[in-house]
Amino acid sequence: MVRPITQIGLAVKRLQHRHHRASDAALAGLGISLVQWDALRHIAENPGASLHDLAQLTFQSDQGFGTLANRMVERGLIERIAGPGRAVRHQVTERGDQLRAEAQTVLEGMLTESFAALSPAELATFDRLLQKLVQKP
Repeated sequence: MVRPITQIGLAVKRLQHRHHRASDAALAGLGISLVQWDALRHIAENPGASLHDLAQLTFQSDQGFGTLANRMVERGLIERIAGPGRAVRHQVTERGDQLRAEAQTVLEGMLTESFAALSPAELATFDRLLQKLVQKP
């Protein structure tokens, strides 16, 4: 019997919330949050992306991402580079890239532990189903 769709949606949200809390706790020793790691990752993966594009990739408002970027510039994790016209582009510094890589390893360990209850086949099925759900119609 299938549970009500609202219960399934809530279970997805609970898993996401658990991962967010566990990620922040695991990354605390590195002095970085999940939001900061995500910003570093997207800046590194999308060279030349606008602030607006980076805000969308990180599920933030333009203003929220701008504030985050300011704090990361102050910490020496990213730098701003003049783009065409008035555009400003962001680039990960060497220090930021090293922290991003360290955080990636920590997060992979935390997520591996979180999904350990699933067999490799179940994890592959879960991934396939998630990909199906997040595809743009």
